[in-house]
Amino acid sequence: MCVLAAREELPDSDPEDSSEELMEVVCLESDLKDGQMMEVEVGDHSVLLTRSEGRYSAIGHQCTHYGAPLSKGNTVRCPWHGACFNIHTGDLEEYPGMDCLPCHKVKIQNKKVYVSINKKVRAASLICAETLRQEHFGGRIIMVTRDELLPYDKTRLSKVMNVQSDSILLRRMEFYHQYDIEVWLRKEAVSLDTDKKTVTFDDGLVQSYDQLLISTGCRAKALDVPGTKLDNIKMLETPEDARQIHAACLGHNVALVGTSFVGMEVASYLINKASSITVIGSSELPYQNTLGREVGKVTMTMLSEKNVKFYMNDNVTEIKGVDGKVKEVVLKSGKVIPADVLIVCIGIKANSEFLRSSKIQLDPKNFHMRTNIPSVYCGGDLATFPLAMAKNCMVNIGHWQMAQAHGYGEGYTDIVIKGKFEDKKFLGLYMKNDEVIAAVSLNYDPAVSAVAERFAAGKVITREEAE
Repeated sequence: MCVLAAREELPDSDPEDSSEELMEVVCLESDLKDGQMMEVEVGDHSVLLTRSEGRYSAIGHQCTHYGAPLSKGNTVRCPWHGACFNIHTGDLEEYPGMDCLPCHKVKIQNKKVYVSINKKVRAASLICAETLRQEHFGGRIIMVTRDELLPYDKTRLSKVMNVQSDSILLRRMEFYHQYDIEVWLRKEAVSLDTDKKTVTFDDGLVQSYDQLLISTGCRAKALDVPGTKLDNIKMLETPEDARQIHAACLGHNVALVGTSFVGMEVASYLINKASSITVIGSSELPYQNTLGREVGKVTMTMLSEKNVKFYMNDNVTEIKGVDGKVKEVVLKSGKVIPADVLIVCIGIKANSEFLRSSKIQLDPKNFHMRTNIPSVYCGGDLATFPLAMAKNCMVNIGHWQMAQAHGYGEGYTDIVIKGKFEDKKFLGLYMKNDEVIAAVSLNYDPAVSAVAERFAAGKVITREEAE
C-alpha cells in the first residue's frame, strides 16, 4: 500500500452532535487505591476505572486489537499482544491496537465515584492517514492498494480461515469518507520517479505527490521445484486464499511446508477439519531460529498430540499429481507424502520491485521512517531501521509491534524459564549479556505485558531478577 499526501486545504467540518450520556455510581472513593484499576459496570457497558496520582479515569475495558481484558494487566497494556493505552485519555500509545479506547467522564461527589458514558462511541482512525488528520493536515490523502478489499487485519487469516471479509476490515468505507481519505483499490504501483515526484500505476495512471509513504509489505514465497503448476497448491495472502484453503482441506489429506508462525497457526486451525495433516520443516524444530528449541519443542508436542505428523530436517524436491491435481509430495529424504492439498508457508518476499529503477536505496538506515530521498518515507515490513533496545542494530521485523511489545531477541545466549513446559504454562526470558532482551509466554498472562512495560520505560531486567 502507498499513501500519498498533497497540500490542499479542506473546509472545516461541522462539529459533532453531543451524544446521550448515562451516569451511575460505580464504587466508593476508598475502593480504589493509587496505582490500581478495576472493571466496573455502567448500565450495560463495562468500563475500566483507574486511579493514578490521585486522579480517577474511566476508559474502555477491552483492547482494540482482539478484545483482551485490560484489567488483567499491571498497567493499561494488553496482556496478549502488548498494545498500550494512555491511562487518562485512552489514546493508543503502542500497537497493535486498532483504535484509541473510549474515554468517559468521572466525577467524585460525597466520596462516591460517578462515571458517565456516551451511548454512541466513535472509532479513532487508521494509523498513517489518521495521524495526518489528527495533526490537522488538511490536504489530500490517497491510500492505494492492489488488494480488492479495504485495509484489513491480515494476521487473522491464519487463525480463522473461513472468514467473512467484512469481519476483518480495519475500517469501513464510512470512516474514510468521514475523514476525507481517498482509497484506491485494485491498483498496483509499477514505478516511482522521485525527481518528478510521481507514482505510475499498472493501469497507466500517473499520480503526483508532495509526501509519499511506501508500505507495500511482502508476499508469500513460492516453492521452486517441479510440479508447482498443479492445482491445490495454496499460499495464504488474502481472505479469498484463506477461504479456498478452508474449503479445499475439509476431509482431505493436507501437507504443509514451513514451520513459521503462519504455518503452525494454519496447522492448528485445520485440526479436526482435514483428514490428515503433515508438516514438513527444514529445521529440527518449529521456531528454532526465532523462539528457540524449547518453545519449538512445546509447539511440536502440542500439535503432535492432535495427530499432526512432522517430517523435520527435510525439504520438498518434487510435487507429483494426477489429473492436474496434487497427489504426492516427494521429500529430499526419499519419503513420499500423500497429499490432496499442499500449503506453502516458507517465508516472504518484499514487494519492492517497482523501486529498483528509482533512486530509493533499498536497504538504507531508516531513521524516523525516512528513505534517502526527501519526502519519501518507508514503513511496515519493508523498513529496516536501528532498534534502540538492540543497541541501534539495523533490524527488519515483519510482525505487528514485535519490537515494542516483546523485544528483539536475535543473538540471545540462553533462556530463563518460569513454570513448566509440560504443564503448557510458562514464561521464557531470553538472555544476552546477563540481561533480558525478549520474552515469550504460554498461559502466563500478564507476564510478557509486564516485561514490555519495563522495556518501554528503558529499564534493564537483570539475570538475577529473571532467575
